[in-house]
Amino acid sequence: MAAPSVSNSITARLDVPAGTSAVSQLTAAVEAVGGIVTALDVSASGHDALQIDLTCAASDQEHAGRIVDALRGVEGVEVRKVSDRTFLMHLGGTIEMASKHPLRNRDDLSMIYTPGVARVCQAIAENPEDARRLTIKRNSVAVITDGSAVLGLGNIGAAAALPVMEGKAALFKRFGGIDAWPLVLDTQDTDTIVEIVRAVAPGFAGINLEDISAPRCFEIEARLREVLDVPVFHDDQHGTAIVVLAALENALRVVEKPLETARIVLAGAGAAGTAILRLLLTAGAADVVVADVEGVVHAERAGLHESLRWTAEHTNARDLRGTLKEAVRDADVFIGVSAPDILDGDDVAAMAPDAIVFALANPDPEIDPAIAREHAKVVATGRSDHPNQINNVLAFPGVFRGLLDASASDIDDVLLLAAARAIAGAVADDELNPHYIIPSVFHPEVHHAVATAVREAAEAYPSRTE
Repeated sequence: MAAPSVSNSITARLDVPAGTSAVSQLTAAVEAVGGIVTALDVSASGHDALQIDLTCAASDQEHAGRIVDALRGVEGVEVRKVSDRTFLMHLGGTIEMASKHPLRNRDDLSMIYTPGVARVCQAIAENPEDARRLTIKRNSVAVITDGSAVLGLGNIGAAAALPVMEGKAALFKRFGGIDAWPLVLDTQDTDTIVEIVRAVAPGFAGINLEDISAPRCFEIEARLREVLDVPVFHDDQHGTAIVVLAALENALRVVEKPLETARIVLAGAGAAGTAILRLLLTAGAADVVVADVEGVVHAERAGLHESLRWTAEHTNARDLRGTLKEAVRDADVFIGVSAPDILDGDDVAAMAPDAIVFALANPDPEIDPAIAREHAKVVATGRSDHPNQINNVLAFPGVFRGLLDASASDIDDVLLLAAARAIAGAVADDELNPHYIIPSVFHPEVHHAVATAVREAAEAYPSRTE
């Protein structure tokens, strides 16, 4: 069972007899079934009874149900209402639009809207570049999905993807000061998606593609980059790649191994895996082996999908064959963006001394992190309940902040490398250790550092900002 988490927390409103031991039994009842009490508040009091709001963390919805059953089992306790705190936070959505200027009187109305706004429209019609100066465009990003590959949930459709896109927009605002707008598309046709995004792009200074399944995501991004004059960034690919490279460079500093000679095995050849691979190679990695569900990728593998042809041609210089488990023997680094429980402790023990394991499948990683730590020097996951969380939030707000500040029209690997090295540099030498290779998303300087690095890299080449 996964560890209890605030993402599965509940608040139960209870009636408890006054003057009994029932109150002291509540915490024991929750802990007996593996929950964690995080708050106990008396919300009303009388001579005969107390009203208590008990908040606790569970591991999943089924576990939350068992916690409630345990509370009902305490003598004299009546469970009146149970609220899922995550669902409460999403009631009515998690974002809103707000005006930058108050509408106090007729003068305000006349300038913000008609008739005054007509003169602004005419100015933009005469000089379209003024849209960046006179509208929200200069600070706006569209967060676009077709709902085909949402988190680890799969193809759940546009409407079900909207909470994730809202959350993404909230993160853009909190960490980058960017106004992001979620757009969920009720189509999964590549041509239609490209045309819709092309048509709405004039209102935005950047396009963030999200949760679009591979291999369609590659074609969609490539075609949009050709037709749009604003940067297009598929976060599942490039955001993940940036943070993985940042963490890996620091992990290699811990074990004192150079990236150029490290033996790296990458499990997963989808959107994230391919982007990680490309950025690793750009950064100087030379010995990378990629494996998917069918085993090690190599040019002569029977039935090799065309989407893996580039991977086969640019990796596996030692021409390894066979399974993932065979590939990780003597490897310095394992990076997983694939499926849960595909490695065990024996596999990690067979890696090179001072091994690095990034088990990033979410919510269940490729190997139990506790088991991996028994044999590896550095372990990272995609989870918030373990050290060294690989989290895209470290990348995309700062990346787009830098792109918008530079009025960038494109994005390339040089900018991705700049972002990765800014994140890595947020961990000082005296802070670096096996359990701290990557900064927190709440690090006070990391997002500004990423934005500055990306802006400077973009401005260094005028073609990116024309």
